[in-house]
Amino acid sequence: MLPNSTEKRIRPLSPNIQIYRPQLTSVLSIANRITGVALSAGAVVLVIWLVAAAAGPQPYSVVQGAITSWLGQIVLFGFTFAFFLHLCGGVRHLVWDTVHGFELRSIYISGWAVVVASGGLTVAAWVVSYFVAG
Repeated sequence: MLPNSTEKRIRPLSPNIQIYRPQLTSVLSIANRITGVALSAGAVVLVIWLVAAAAGPQPYSVVQGAITSWLGQIVLFGFTFAFFLHLCGGVRHLVWDTVHGFELRSIYISGWAVVVASGGLTVAAWVVSYFVAG
Protein backbone atom coordinates (compact mmCIF):
# COMPACT_ATOMS: atom_id res chain seq x y z
CA MET A 1 0.00 0.00 0.00
CA LEU A 2 1.46 3.37 -1.00
CA PRO A 3 1.42 6.15 1.58
CA ASN A 4 -0.61 9.17 0.62
CA SER A 5 0.78 12.68 0.83
CA THR A 6 -0.59 13.32 4.33
CA GLU A 7 1.06 10.30 5.95
CA LYS A 8 4.61 10.60 7.25
CA ARG A 9 7.10 8.35 5.48
CA ILE A 10 9.27 6.24 7.73
CA ARG A 11 12.83 6.61 6.55
CA PRO A 12 15.62 4.17 7.33
CA LEU A 13 18.04 5.31 10.00
CA SER A 14 21.62 5.61 8.86
CA PRO A 15 24.71 6.63 10.83
CA ASN A 16 24.59 10.29 11.64
CA ILE A 17 27.76 12.36 11.27
CA GLN A 18 27.58 13.11 15.00
CA ILE A 19 27.88 9.45 15.96
CA TYR A 20 30.09 8.28 13.09
CA ARG A 21 33.63 7.39 14.13
CA PRO A 22 36.17 8.19 11.39
CA GLN A 23 38.31 5.27 10.34
CA LEU A 24 42.07 5.45 9.82
CA THR A 25 41.69 4.75 6.11
CA SER A 26 39.25 7.60 5.55
CA VAL A 27 41.27 10.04 7.67
CA LEU A 28 44.46 9.21 5.74
CA SER A 29 42.65 9.56 2.42
CA ILE A 30 41.35 13.00 3.37
CA ALA A 31 44.75 13.96 4.81
CA ASN A 32 46.45 12.93 1.55
CA ARG A 33 44.21 15.29 -0.40
CA ILE A 34 44.70 18.13 2.08
CA THR A 35 48.49 17.69 2.07
CA GLY A 36 48.46 17.77 -1.74
CA VAL A 37 46.75 21.17 -1.65
CA ALA A 38 49.08 22.36 1.12
CA LEU A 39 52.13 21.31 -0.91
CA SER A 40 50.81 23.29 -3.86
CA ALA A 41 50.62 26.35 -1.62
CA GLY A 42 54.11 25.54 -0.35
CA ALA A 43 55.39 25.48 -3.93
CA VAL A 44 54.05 29.01 -4.40
CA VAL A 45 55.88 30.10 -1.23
CA LEU A 46 59.06 28.47 -2.56
CA VAL A 47 58.73 30.41 -5.82
CA ILE A 48 58.21 33.65 -3.87
CA TRP A 49 61.37 32.91 -1.87
CA LEU A 50 63.36 32.21 -5.06
CA VAL A 51 62.07 35.35 -6.79
CA ALA A 52 62.97 37.39 -3.71
CA ALA A 53 66.48 35.89 -3.75
CA ALA A 54 66.86 36.84 -7.42
CA ALA A 55 65.45 40.33 -6.85
CA GLY A 56 68.17 41.36 -4.46
CA PRO A 57 69.17 41.57 -0.80
CA GLN A 58 66.28 43.78 0.38
CA PRO A 59 63.37 41.61 -0.88
CA TYR A 60 65.24 38.47 0.15
CA SER A 61 65.75 39.72 3.71
CA VAL A 62 62.02 40.50 4.01
CA VAL A 63 60.98 37.00 2.89
CA GLN A 64 63.76 35.34 4.87
CA GLY A 65 62.67 37.28 7.96
CA ALA A 66 59.12 35.98 7.54
CA ILE A 67 60.33 32.41 7.10
CA THR A 68 62.64 32.52 10.12
CA SER A 69 59.99 34.03 12.43
CA TRP A 70 58.33 31.70 14.93
CA LEU A 71 55.14 31.63 12.85
CA GLY A 72 57.14 30.96 9.68
CA GLN A 73 58.94 28.09 11.39
CA ILE A 74 55.63 26.54 12.48
CA VAL A 75 54.28 26.82 8.93
CA LEU A 76 57.52 25.37 7.54
CA PHE A 77 57.31 22.48 10.02
CA GLY A 78 53.74 21.86 8.86
CA PHE A 79 54.84 21.87 5.22
CA THR A 80 57.59 19.40 6.08
CA PHE A 81 55.09 17.08 7.76
CA ALA A 82 52.68 17.48 4.83
CA PHE A 83 55.48 16.56 2.42
CA PHE A 84 56.39 13.38 4.28
CA LEU A 85 52.77 12.36 4.88
CA HIS A 86 52.01 12.78 1.18
CA LEU A 87 55.23 10.95 0.24
CA CYS A 88 54.64 8.01 2.57
CA GLY A 89 50.99 7.79 1.51
CA GLY A 90 52.16 7.71 -2.10
CA VAL A 91 54.57 4.87 -1.37
CA ARG A 92 51.71 3.01 0.32
CA HIS A 93 49.60 3.44 -2.79
CA LEU A 94 52.47 2.23 -4.97
CA VAL A 95 52.57 -0.95 -2.90
CA TRP A 96 48.81 -1.29 -3.38
CA ASP A 97 49.33 -0.91 -7.15
CA THR A 98 51.31 -4.16 -7.00
CA VAL A 99 48.16 -5.81 -5.60
CA HIS A 100 49.69 -6.37 -2.15
CA GLY A 101 48.57 -5.30 1.30
CA PHE A 102 44.79 -5.35 0.86
CA GLU A 103 44.05 -7.47 3.90
CA LEU A 104 42.36 -5.44 6.63
CA ARG A 105 45.21 -6.01 9.08
CA SER A 106 47.80 -4.94 6.47
CA ILE A 107 45.81 -1.83 5.62
CA TYR A 108 45.80 -0.68 9.25
CA ILE A 109 49.46 -1.59 9.80
CA SER A 110 50.53 0.34 6.70
CA GLY A 111 48.29 3.24 7.68
CA TRP A 112 49.87 3.58 11.10
CA ALA A 113 53.30 3.08 9.51
CA VAL A 114 52.57 6.08 7.25
CA VAL A 115 51.68 8.23 10.28
CA VAL A 116 54.69 7.14 12.35
CA ALA A 117 57.14 7.36 9.43
CA SER A 118 55.87 10.84 8.52
CA GLY A 119 56.37 12.08 12.06
CA GLY A 120 59.77 10.45 12.36
CA LEU A 121 61.00 11.73 9.00
CA THR A 122 59.78 15.25 9.82
CA VAL A 123 61.62 15.31 13.13
CA ALA A 124 64.72 13.76 11.55
CA ALA A 125 64.76 16.34 8.75
CA TRP A 126 64.52 19.20 11.26
CA VAL A 127 67.20 17.77 13.53
CA VAL A 128 69.58 17.28 10.59
CA SER A 129 68.84 20.78 9.30
CA TYR A 130 69.71 22.32 12.69
CA PHE A 131 72.99 20.38 12.79
CA VAL A 132 73.84 21.38 9.21
CA ALA A 133 72.83 25.02 9.64
CA GLY A 134 74.58 25.30 12.95
